[in-house]
Amino acid sequence: MSELIGKIATGVWTPILFLLILGGLFFFFYSRFIHYRYFSHCIAILRGKYHNPNDPGQISPYEALSTALASTVGMGNIAGVAAAISIGGPGALFWMWVTAFVGMSTNFFTSTLSVMYRGKDSAGVIQGGPMYVIREALGKAWQPLAVLFCLCTMIGCLPIFQANQLTQAIIDIGVPSEEAKTWSFQFLGFEINTLKFVIGTILMIISAFVIIGGIQRIGSWAGKMVPLMIIIYFGSVLAILIVNISSLPHYLWLIVSDAFAAEHFHGQPALGGVVGGLIVAGVRRASFSNEAGIGTAPMAMGASQSTEPIREGLVSMLSPAIDTLLVCTLTALAILVTGVWQTSGANGVSLTAIAFENSLGDTGKYLLLLCAFFFAITSLFSYSYYGSKALAFLVGVKASKYYDYFYLSTIIIGAVASMTDVINVIDIAYALMAIPTMLSGFVLAPKVLAEARSYFGRMKGDL
Repeated sequence: MSELIGKIATGVWTPILFLLILGGLFFFFYSRFIHYRYFSHCIAILRGKYHNPNDPGQISPYEALSTALASTVGMGNIAGVAAAISIGGPGALFWMWVTAFVGMSTNFFTSTLSVMYRGKDSAGVIQGGPMYVIREALGKAWQPLAVLFCLCTMIGCLPIFQANQLTQAIIDIGVPSEEAKTWSFQFLGFEINTLKFVIGTILMIISAFVIIGGIQRIGSWAGKMVPLMIIIYFGSVLAILIVNISSLPHYLWLIVSDAFAAEHFHGQPALGGVVGGLIVAGVRRASFSNEAGIGTAPMAMGASQSTEPIREGLVSMLSPAIDTLLVCTLTALAILVTGVWQTSGANGVSLTAIAFENSLGDTGKYLLLLCAFFFAITSLFSYSYYGSKALAFLVGVKASKYYDYFYLSTIIIGAVASMTDVINVIDIAYALMAIPTMLSGFVLAPKVLAEARSYFGRMKGDL
């Protein structure tokens, strides 16, 4: 079964790869780079210079970006990057960079649309996201795509990967007793690891406290935790790079050269060869991590208090940059310069943990555990919002609360499940989410460009 799921995931991702990369390049060139010229303005928006709490929406632009980053800057940045390096070697990071760079343009277009074409849910609350863009801007003929997006969101945004890898990190780093790691019990014919079950239950209780409070509480917690976790992680990896500074130039060059040689690729060939397989591996992991083109960031930005859609598009384009160009790169460099990607048979978060321990000793292990906890727990908070919002679109707000309960129960399932199956199932759902998001973006791109020209023109006139 695992092999079948893996083949389906690879088969689905091959065309989606072209959709995300070529689609991102389309947005990149079609925009004539207009949004890249206003980085300082983007920072001003994020700092709250233009924020009006009376504008339609539920949270501030900063909280909206924090919510988006809370889901993107997660265990994918620690475990997903390690998986990419294990399969593809240093060259995988190069293709993650490419995906992130073009993904900034994708986020600009799709998040702008999410505010331009907001709609109301069954409770009369203004909402945004690809499903509302399709309903409000494209009409009934496109409605099946909105339904597809919502169904896939409810699966793709389940917390099983985050719970799985955080649980593994806690056991690998925080439980010294090898005997305790093997404790298990039988349930419905399945053997369940006792420690994983207990940890999953605790994570479910912590998450429930925030999730039941809705997007306002999620945004508030994310706004506090996201900056802290990135600062701690940056400082930790910087210490590793200083310890291994002599190896850094070699690996910086190897990241680029190996991207086209694929000498360290161990996966299945694709697109006609091993380089194609490497590209697929890099794009899959980057898309899983930064989610550009998937549609989650537009849902978060659609809740932002704003009357200017371009502002939310500008803020949203920071998400792939922070997630992949910064945080994923930090993880990859830590794994590469310590050499553990070649000397260890570990994968996922376990490989990253070995890299931290090799350079920083026991302190490194516990720093990674702290970062992993912050990364995963904030993701657990924000993903629930996306899934419940998708269900609310399909069946109404009253029924959507039941998604939260289902979501919380799957935290335990994720804690005890197989990592390979977990990644592949979510990869399939994520791939399918990209179809409605990107197609609606292509069709409505001229609307975004017209809005951008209008906004930047007014801004120059002292907006």
